[in-house]
Amino acid sequence: MTTQKQQSADPQPETPDTSDRPAEEAAAQTPDAPAAADLPESEQEILEALADDTAVPDPRDQEIAELKDKLLRAAAETENIRRRSVRDREDAHKFAISRFAQDLCEIADNLGRAIAAVPADQAKEGVVATVIEGVEMTERTLLSVFERHGMTMIDPVGEKFDPNLHEAMTEIEDPSTAPGTIVQVFQTGFLLNDRLIRPARVIVARGGKKEVGETVDTVA
Repeated sequence: MTTQKQQSADPQPETPDTSDRPAEEAAAQTPDAPAAADLPESEQEILEALADDTAVPDPRDQEIAELKDKLLRAAAETENIRRRSVRDREDAHKFAISRFAQDLCEIADNLGRAIAAVPADQAKEGVVATVIEGVEMTERTLLSVFERHGMTMIDPVGEKFDPNLHEAMTEIEDPSTAPGTIVQVFQTGFLLNDRLIRPARVIVARGGKKEVGETVDTVA
């Protein structure tokens, strides 16, 4: 009993109280961040390399610029190919019947010749008049079909000779007409969607007073 009383009477060790210490003392115990000079050698080398990269041009920038230029050129070429393909497809659609249209032009020629072959005094009498009327109606129907499919007749009487549209068969003297004027159409021409499929064969006037510097090209 006496031993237990002595043990309980012994004083307990005191715990130091740091709650009242000033903030400066606590800050003094916090270790400072390492300065650049205290960094390991490898980290200093990395910093120096980054500093050198900002001063020297990166060769990868030139490579990027070259790749960008190639990409733009490739895109432009692709667009040109696409436009050419669209144009070729449209031309194929517009002019696919050009050869067939040329053959039909001969039918129009024959109808016109049949009408012109009948004398004027007989074209208005009896059965002949009926036949001529039927031929004329057929010709008008054929020309209407031509127009619906983009064909246009070239009948240039009285117009100036154009080698892009006309083919001169011969020249005749005609003092009353300006030189280079078409005075007669031997065979009409045709356009298909504004493209020439057959030139008009014409006779051109040679007479008349020429203007200064005026020339007439009768070569198609």
